[in-house]
Amino acid sequence: MTEQQAFLVLNALPNIGPITLNRLLADLGGDPRAIFSAPSRRLEAVQGVGPVISATIAAWREHFDLAREEERMAKAATTFITTRDPGYPRLLKEINDPPIGLYRKGSYDFAQPCIAIVGSRRTTLYGQGVAKKLGADLARLGFCVVSGLARGIDTAAHEGALSVGGKTAAVLGCGIDIVYPPENLSLYRQIEEHGAILSEFPFGRRADRQSFPMRNRVVAGMCEAIVVVETDVSGGSMITARFAGEQGRLIFAVPGRIDQNTSAGCHQLIRDGATLLTGVDDILNELNYLGGLRPQPIPAKGDGTPGSQRAGGLSEKETMVLDNFRGGALLSPDALAGLTGLPVAELSSTLMMLELKKMVAKRADGTFEARS
Repeated sequence: MTEQQAFLVLNALPNIGPITLNRLLADLGGDPRAIFSAPSRRLEAVQGVGPVISATIAAWREHFDLAREEERMAKAATTFITTRDPGYPRLLKEINDPPIGLYRKGSYDFAQPCIAIVGSRRTTLYGQGVAKKLGADLARLGFCVVSGLARGIDTAAHEGALSVGGKTAAVLGCGIDIVYPPENLSLYRQIEEHGAILSEFPFGRRADRQSFPMRNRVVAGMCEAIVVVETDVSGGSMITARFAGEQGRLIFAVPGRIDQNTSAGCHQLIRDGATLLTGVDDILNELNYLGGLRPQPIPAKGDGTPGSQRAGGLSEKETMVLDNFRGGALLSPDALAGLTGLPVAELSSTLMMLELKKMVAKRADGTFEARS
């Protein structure tokens, strides 16, 4: 048995949690194969390991068909990454109970910081619009947008990231071969192509009350921050937020209408100390990324000609907007729209990029000015 195979078997054995698995690895020198060759008395000397667990390890072939799992992985173009692999999310290793391995589809290696966007499955058009815009804005800035592929907010966040050619990752609460909800099959395939699908569960594992909280801890653990867009006070996103707080991650909540239960959980999080979120600038200010710590933004789409990216790293549209501030002009978005002829959505995106590049600044009255 190879080291990788040993990790795969241990990860799939029933009734052995990640905390116990990590303790076994630490106490037996870090080689997962040593766990299978150790006598029962040695295994049971590890905290949390009793006769049931040691017997499960000794009879692992009765619980898991390794050859069948490897065959499934090969057919599904799935890899199994462990905490020792470079593609394993860096921050996830730091939590108290990281998975010893993750099934992965897609080639994204989590080189850039991750931000989670989560929320209710039963959402409003407002919540879907906010999640999609935040997903697009964060992906455009170079972040990987993480969510759970569920209906509602999760779906909107993934779609937002993909709409601008950004990276997004879906963490599943079931086996990686199961697409849930089934109507997200197309989205699943897009994420696999442009990002990554992750699961700590073996093939064929159906979602249940235990698997979803386990998924939520992974979502929170692999991210710098978590954004809750819409949730009621008993929603699963509140569990994700609790994990984020325990793991020392930043928590943001989007306010909503006070007469709708879909935002009651967000309002409770804000009362309890979460940062009220109005846009991506709130996240950047809290994360305080400077210089090389900030991910590289997705390059602005040019027209394919050498002049589509101007000197100083500005796109043609950014240069056109910036030219209107010559002479110290103070301009509102409406005035800029009239001067440039750009649609409001494109102008807002261009102004945001100019702000991030420290070329313009937004004043208290809503107008913009060039930075000296």
